Amino acid sequence: MTSSTPPAALPGHPYGGNGAGPDPYAQPPNGSSPSPNPRATPGKALDEVHAAAQRIAANVERVLVGKPDVVRIALVTLLAEGHLLVEDVPGVGKTSLAKALAKSIDCSVSRLQFTPDLLPSDVTGVSIFNRQTTNFEFRPGPVFANIVVGDEINRASPKTQSALLECMEEHQVTVDGNTYRLESPFMVIATQNPIEMEGTYALPEAQRDRFTARVSIGYPDPNAELAMVDEHAGHDPLATLQPVSDAAQVRALVEAVRGVHMAPEVRRYAVELVSATRRLPEIRLGASPRSTLHLVRAARAQAALSGREFVVPDDMHAIAVPVLAHRLVLTAEAQAARRSPADMIRGLLQRVPVPQGADPAAQWVSDARGNRQ
Repeated sequence: MTSSTPPAALPGHPYGGNGAGPDPYAQPPNGSSPSPNPRATPGKALDEVHAAAQRIAANVERVLVGKPDVVRIALVTLLAEGHLLVEDVPGVGKTSLAKALAKSIDCSVSRLQFTPDLLPSDVTGVSIFNRQTTNFEFRPGPVFANIVVGDEINRASPKTQSALLECMEEHQVTVDGNTYRLESPFMVIATQNPIEMEGTYALPEAQRDRFTARVSIGYPDPNAELAMVDEHAGHDPLATLQPVSDAAQVRALVEAVRGVHMAPEVRRYAVELVSATRRLPEIRLGASPRSTLHLVRAARAQAALSGREFVVPDDMHAIAVPVLAHRLVLTAEAQAARRSPADMIRGLLQRVPVPQGADPAAQWVSDARGNRQ
C-alpha cells in the first residue's frame, strides 16, 4: 500500500493529541489473534512530555510569532537528543528562536558569534600555563553548556566549524590529549545564512550530517507580522521570558521518549526511506546511516509530543523533510535544474510503500479525524 499524498502533520496545534488508541503494529503474543487494545494508553511519563512541550512551545511562541511548526521541530530535536540548524535570510528570527528555546528551559546557555577569525580554541577551550603551580590548566570554552547557540555558523572557516564535530556526536571535548565530558542535556542550535550571501562558507558534509534537523523560518504572514509589531515594538519579549522547565525535567522527558515503542515494520520503513535517497539519480550523496538513527529518534519524539506511546508512519512523514533534506548533495545537473532536496524527500514519501498494521481491517489512522490511508 502506498500513500497517494504525504499525510498532513498533526491537525490544529502541532502539540495536540493524535489519538492514543492501540498500536496498529503491535504483534499479538504467541501467534494469537490481535487484541482489541494491544497497548495501553500513554502513561504518566508521556503525559508529562505532552504537558511540558505545550508549556515550552507557548513560551517560545511569545517570541517567535506565527511559526508553530518551526517550534515543533525545535522541540522534537531537543527530545531526540539532537542538534538544530536554522537556515534563512537575516532578520526572520533565527537567533530569537534559539535564544527563546534556551531561556525556556532553565539550563546553562552559551552563545558563540562565528566570525572568519574565530579559532577552534575559542569554541572548545584552551590549556593555559599557570606560573604559580607550573602546570597547564584547562579553561573551558563556550561549548561547555547545556544549550550552545552558534550564530551564523557558516561565517567561520571550516577549521573552526570542525571544532564542533566531536562534541556534537560524542558529547565530549578532547584538548591536549585530555577528554572532558559534556553535561546532559546538550544541544547545539546553530543559525546560518544562505550560502549565496557574501562572506559565507558552505558547511562540510560531515558537519551537516551531525545536525538532526534543519528548519527554515521564512517570512511571517501579514497578520503574524502585524501581531509581532503590536507586541514587540515597545519591548523585547526575550528580556522578560521566564523558564518553564529545567535540565532535570528535560533529562526525564528524553528518557520517556526513548521508551516510545517502534514496531519492526516501522523501523524497516525508516531504513527503506533513507536507503531510497541513495538510489535517486539526481543525488550525488544520499543520506547516511546516522540519518536513519536521527530519523528514528525524531519519530519517537514526534509520537511522544502527539500523546502516543508508539510510532506510526505519519510521525516520520511529519519530520522526514527537516531530518533528511539537508543531508542530500545534488548532482550538478540537478542543481542547474533547480531541483529541491525537500521536494525529492516528499516524492519518496509518496513512492515508498507504507507498512500496514497487524489487523488488515484496521489500518493505521492518518490523522485525528480518522482518515484512513
